Amino acid sequence: MGTFRTLEEARAYFQNDRFAFSNGMTLDELTEEGCTCSVTLRPEHRNALGGVMGGVIFTLADFAFAVASNQDHSPTVALDVNIHFLSAAKGERLIAQARRVKSGRTTGVWEITVTDDLGRDVALFIGTGYKQQETH
Repeated sequence: MGTFRTLEEARAYFQNDRFAFSNGMTLDELTEEGCTCSVTLRPEHRNALGGVMGGVIFTLADFAFAVASNQDHSPTVALDVNIHFLSAAKGERLIAQARRVKSGRTTGVWEITVTDDLGRDVALFIGTGYKQQETH
């Protein structure tokens, strides 16, 4: 697989992530070290109390993890993830910034911070990915 040559190439590839795409997740920026993804909040992203559903926050962080980890030269799947919900989102948009912490031969670790558009820390997600060996 290798790295994506352009942001447009990565966006085209991740259009196949139908769950994230149908829930409004977007890929905004991509570098060798990570990415930024976001979602504009819609009424269906709200829970019964009116807050942002935890699953929306998790999905955004997981999408950023997928994008960032698959930019790292080989197809990667989640081995272990965890999320810490820090604060309720107050804005109209959530932003996930993924940063590579470690990249080994078969595994890697990424840290994803989720904030709202008001600058509030919403969640911290840590993902460990397994790099699948490509077969030719």
